[in-house]
Amino acid sequence: MGLDDKIKNAAEDLAGKAKEAAGKVTGNEKLEAEGKADQVKADVKKAGEDVKDAFTK
Repeated sequence: MGLDDKIKNAAEDLAGKAKEAAGKVTGNEKLEAEGKADQVKADVKKAGEDVKDAFTK
């Protein structure tokens, strides 16, 4: 996994956490759900990259 990919995944995860928190504070369930979805997407991408790394070593 390249450093660039790690940074992008971390940024997507942080953005998701921020969206989720903003949704909770404002009572916006849609925004909160979008934030959770963004975090899941980042986790899936990280897992895929980890698998690729395992096979390239």
